[in-house]
Amino acid sequence: MVIIGGGPGGYEAAMVAAGYGVDVVLVERLRVGGAAVLTDCVPSKTLIATAELMEMIRRAPELGLRTRGSSARPEEDVEVDLGAVNARVGRLAAAQCDDIAARLDQMGVSVVTGTARLAGSGAVEVTTGGEVRRFEADLILVATGTTPRELPGAPCDGERILNWKQLYGLSERPEHLIVVGSGVTGAEFASAYDSLGCKVTLVSSRDQVLPGEDPDAAAVLQRVFEERGMTVLSRSRAVSVTRRTDAVEVGLSDGRIVAGSHCLMAVGSEPNTTGIGLKEAGVGLDDRGRIRVDGVSRTSVPGIYAAGDCTGVLALASVAAMQGRIAIWHALGRAVQPLDLRLVASNVFTSPEIATVGVGQRSVDSGEVEARSVTVPLPRNPRAKMQGITDGFVKLFCRPATGNIIGGVVVAPHASELIHPVSIAVAERIPVDAFQHDFTVYPSISGSVSEAARLLAGGLG
Repeated sequence: MVIIGGGPGGYEAAMVAAGYGVDVVLVERLRVGGAAVLTDCVPSKTLIATAELMEMIRRAPELGLRTRGSSARPEEDVEVDLGAVNARVGRLAAAQCDDIAARLDQMGVSVVTGTARLAGSGAVEVTTGGEVRRFEADLILVATGTTPRELPGAPCDGERILNWKQLYGLSERPEHLIVVGSGVTGAEFASAYDSLGCKVTLVSSRDQVLPGEDPDAAAVLQRVFEERGMTVLSRSRAVSVTRRTDAVEVGLSDGRIVAGSHCLMAVGSEPNTTGIGLKEAGVGLDDRGRIRVDGVSRTSVPGIYAAGDCTGVLALASVAAMQGRIAIWHALGRAVQPLDLRLVASNVFTSPEIATVGVGQRSVDSGEVEARSVTVPLPRNPRAKMQGITDGFVKLFCRPATGNIIGGVVVAPHASELIHPVSIAVAERIPVDAFQHDFTVYPSISGSVSEAARLLAGGLG
């Protein structure tokens, strides 16, 4: 078996296949772990962890804590050394790559550093060290990921105009960061750099930030952003970014110019599917160049599977990893359930975080799904009061007839940890009248999840 791409979809598939005794060759251009570990998930969440600590320091006076500095705002007595922060980001990413490589080596997976190309439907050619090696394969998995998209009038230079892979080269904190794009990536970095003390302007082409998320959750986040002093330019489309020596100017479609010190382009991504022999092998692509796959990761060519962001299914490392595992299980004839996106828990790592699973508000409002729902404001939770949490909520959806929980939203610090019980309830079709009897610690933020279930079970949703 040959796997092209060493990200989550690739290395997780390699481990599963090797566990079944399959001879596996994994080809990666950089290091195993791929962009998810080197320049995406691991680095961004490491940066965000530092930003979270700064946010806690900012809120310290509310909890009765003061620094011995001269400022009444403790965050002003803490210096952000962005060079040191990004150096730590790089070290942790490298360490994670090393851990993955060690596991692959222990399991007998052959890792080849190079650029791969399909040579028909049963072989892969790898250019490495100036030579071309050919690997015959009964099974091929393509997991080549994506590349940050750039606007025609806004080429990234890696210094002042940056994509999200280039941010970690900064050694000094931007004086004024303009973030173009208010999806998950844009919102996360806008939130992080705001917490690190940067002036941030978020350019959003939509009415509200995070247009793909729960509208109530997005409204909370935008309000929090604006209350902290962030400038959110809604219904504003960027058409150009120009560098002016030590500054940038972002041109908007209505003629306005926004000036700042740096600009982050967070306008989506493009699949890494060109020039690797997919069309020649007969692998079907959609109109955006993404590999078409079914629920078990099969492409249009027998024996060739695909996983991860290059398929456009759902840009999450967890989904990529599951696609890779499912591909191997299916190819080896093991019992396997097709990928069910309704069971995927996702999280936006802003402050506060937004975690979701299952049926969402838009599906209910459109009439696509019939459901009852209830929303419990987080500020009334006793643990939230103790921690000084003033924003957020827990929302649950259930079937009107059976009461089975079919979805949920959590807006809170560390919502990514709180969504798990809701995820289990959705996957196992647990009814609210059973879920309400499960114990939670008092006091705890998770108590609001239980409260939401009690309200729904009592017919208040």
